[in-house]
Amino acid sequence: MKNKALFTSDKQDWETPQELFDQLNNKYHFDLDAAASHGNAKLPKYFTAEDDALSQDWGLYQSIYCNPPYETKLQKEFIKKAYETHQKHGNTIVLLIPARVETKRWHQYIFGKAEIEFIAGRLKFEVNGVKSKEPAPFPSALVVYKGKRTVAVRLDGDS
Repeated sequence: MKNKALFTSDKQDWETPQELFDQLNNKYHFDLDAAASHGNAKLPKYFTAEDDALSQDWGLYQSIYCNPPYETKLQKEFIKKAYETHQKHGNTIVLLIPARVETKRWHQYIFGKAEIEFIAGRLKFEVNGVKSKEPAPFPSALVVYKGKRTVAVRLDGDS
């Protein structure tokens, strides 16, 4: 029997599989989990729904991980917040989101503005640290807004 919870939007705080998070954290060295709960936070510094992550200043952090809520309106708001924060502060922000590439939010805030990595197969999210037996009913993608690059300047004295 399929896990009915995977096919409903009632649960908004699906936990990122620890193995995937560890791979991403090794690469990006996150200092904030921008959409967590007290039970599923992946980092010591995190925002919960009670903290209202969308009203917080993400510009204070260099590298942010975000597995936002899956409700359509909230998802768009988190993607927009990540895009606008990156544009203003140049920090690195990694989003784990459904690969719903036909949506306006993908066209407004992702395509041509971020790196995209589609995840092969379907993720098995976790609940209370235990991997679900059933995969998600949708494909997932990593959207990466990369930090500003350091530009080397040559100082000859005769430029």
